[in-house]
Amino acid sequence: MAEEKKVNASRVVKGRKSINYLQKLKDEGTPIVQMCPAGRDQFFTQAAEMAGCDICRLTVPGDGKSDPKQQIEIAPWWIQTVRRAAQYIHINFYMQTPTYASKEKALEYGAYYMNCGADSLLPMGISNETLEYMANNYLPVFGHVGALSGWQTNRQGGYKRMGQTAEEAMKIYRQAYEYQECGMMAMTIELTPIEVTNAIAKKLRVPVISIAAGGAADGCEMVDFDTFGMMPQAASHAKTYGNFFQWATEIYGAWANDVRTGAYPEDKHGYHMEEPELDKFLTMIENA
Repeated sequence: MAEEKKVNASRVVKGRKSINYLQKLKDEGTPIVQMCPAGRDQFFTQAAEMAGCDICRLTVPGDGKSDPKQQIEIAPWWIQTVRRAAQYIHINFYMQTPTYASKEKALEYGAYYMNCGADSLLPMGISNETLEYMANNYLPVFGHVGALSGWQTNRQGGYKRMGQTAEEAMKIYRQAYEYQECGMMAMTIELTPIEVTNAIAKKLRVPVISIAAGGAADGCEMVDFDTFGMMPQAASHAKTYGNFFQWATEIYGAWANDVRTGAYPEDKHGYHMEEPELDKFLTMIENA
């Protein structure tokens, strides 16, 4: 009798950091670490996973001026590409605005992205109605409050600090609270004062992760551009832990120098033809 193969119906690898895992970190008071490769390749995410980071906030590669339709088309491929490189880190996938223009679209695209390997979804500036519809259909939404990004900043006068008065801070808290009550399972808070960041994180049940918001909250996010010193000038909230270009250029430079001086390749970096075949080949090429 042929040996039966065990089939795992779930696409989720055991040990992957689910949204429930993030909630447990908050409940036990363990700070959550979130990175954002921001178009850096899947190997940045793989390295972050190897270092023990908890979350990858994943966006589709682009310079901010890319065609949203094209980004929507390549999103499934990009999620799968990063997931193949990093099996365990929590992938919080940024949804392009047209994908949640209606609650039905949000469900369709959200389910698709989850099936491709995302662990939660980020629809920036989502309405409570659409959020609740997604949550009621079992999609884990890990959203965002405070400063928004891209064209969505126009209403607030651009990408700037938020919640600097008591009234403005309460608006952010009310939005965050409503999001929680409508089913949002975690959120980042951006560009709010330290005191506001920490107070909102303490008040809410769900994990609240700070980015450019000073306070410790339940954890912090930093974009790889800042972490690796890849910006012309570091942002005020950022701390650079290494210089990627210096490191990479030193390695490329060492290799290029070896090539130019004949130090690479060495004999051990290749292999030789058997003597009889070599003699035969040399005779053939000589007479060609």
